[in-house]
Amino acid sequence: MTDRKLKTVRPRLEALVAQDRDLLKALVKEALDQLLQAEMTEFLGAAPGERSSERVGYRAGYYERGLITRVGKIELRVPRDRSGQFSTALFERFQRSEKALVSALVEMYVQGVSTRKVKAITEELCGHGFAASTISAINKGLDEGLTKFAQRRLTEDYPYLILDARYEKVRDDGVIQSQAVLIAIGINWEGQRQVLGVELANRESHSSWREFLLALKQRGLKGVEVVVSDDHAGLRKAIAEILPEAAWQRCYVHFLRNCLDYLPRKADDDCLQELRARRRRLGNDIQFRMSPMRGHLAAMRVWISSSANRGKQLLERRHAEL
Repeated sequence: MTDRKLKTVRPRLEALVAQDRDLLKALVKEALDQLLQAEMTEFLGAAPGERSSERVGYRAGYYERGLITRVGKIELRVPRDRSGQFSTALFERFQRSEKALVSALVEMYVQGVSTRKVKAITEELCGHGFAASTISAINKGLDEGLTKFAQRRLTEDYPYLILDARYEKVRDDGVIQSQAVLIAIGINWEGQRQVLGVELANRESHSSWREFLLALKQRGLKGVEVVVSDDHAGLRKAIAEILPEAAWQRCYVHFLRNCLDYLPRKADDDCLQELRARRRRLGNDIQFRMSPMRGHLAAMRVWISSSANRGKQLLERRHAEL
């Protein structure tokens, strides 16, 4: 993860990450595996392979244990010692602390791992504190695990790609300044949203977006058919260069915000209501203009349904071949 830390992360950014169940499962599994390893190290008085006069026992492999969480079932490798005396309170305490753990992990995924947060998690889940060296080891292992997931290969198609940037306060070399947080969300053929990338940049520009999209391509981003974003000139240029095969659609929410820039603040609510009403009327107008074709709509629906089924069958065959 980056050495630069976000001082604050607004709820909307954390909510985007929290929507990705695969990401959350990976974060929870990584954190719990690290905690179990740390508990065994503290119990034995030595890390794996470490020669120490304080060692009081030896490891004896692992056993698998499933854990039901709010993000799905997770398979954990629980360490064992030769004497069979090692036990952990993690599983009993997890149910009471799960919500706080997931929230903290999402925050760390976006902001970066910190010793303070790791210390709080370990005390909450295990019911006791750890030595500073153990906290440091957990910190390092968790940071490496989160970095590995953030840089994971993208193996499936994402026909829809949503790009956005937010400006947050960042502490960089002791100086707090505003920097851009670039975000990419992919939607696969099953309609599932996944956070594909979250990166810091000095500012939102053509070069920063170009590097961000190139990194996604290098990780395997493919199959993009539509990109949704605001009307930032640098971003649109980067999309055209890196994803030339994809169509671009302007984000409706950003469009509404841009409209309000041309009005006094006291007129915001009235303007929003009018714009939304116009959008609804546009939809109704399109439906009205199609009314002369109403007799053909049933046949059209059959054609659309059959085309969709053919596309689904083709997708299933492609998945089976892979």
